[in-house]
Amino acid sequence: QVQLVESGGGLVQAGGSLRLSCVVSANIFTNYALAWFRQPPGKEHEFVAVIAWSGDTKYEDSVKGRFTISRDNAKRTVYLQMNSLKPEDTAVYYCASDRWGGTERTSAGQFGSWGQGTQVTVSS
Repeated sequence: QVQLVESGGGLVQAGGSLRLSCVVSANIFTNYALAWFRQPPGKEHEFVAVIAWSGDTKYEDSVKGRFTISRDNAKRTVYLQMNSLKPEDTAVYYCASDRWGGTERTSAGQFGSWGQGTQVTVSS
């Protein structure tokens, strides 16, 4: 069964930190790229970060230097450490998997499996 389950969202003040986690079922983890997307209120899904099976990473410009994506292959988990949070980071955050495996693809439509999302709210 394909499954991704996010956790770790919540309410935080601007400048604070949160760490999101996503546990991934085995059939969509090995050799897959894993990514975080977000959907702000009234907007489309936005790419945040991706980590390849090789460990290579890519970030959206507005989160570079503030967010870090990582993966623990033994736990089949991908993380998003978010520091120096801003009100504009407020969104529902989703993890997703891509069988391509690399960091070249950052469009939401290219990712075949998605979690249910976790809300992140940053107050000013």
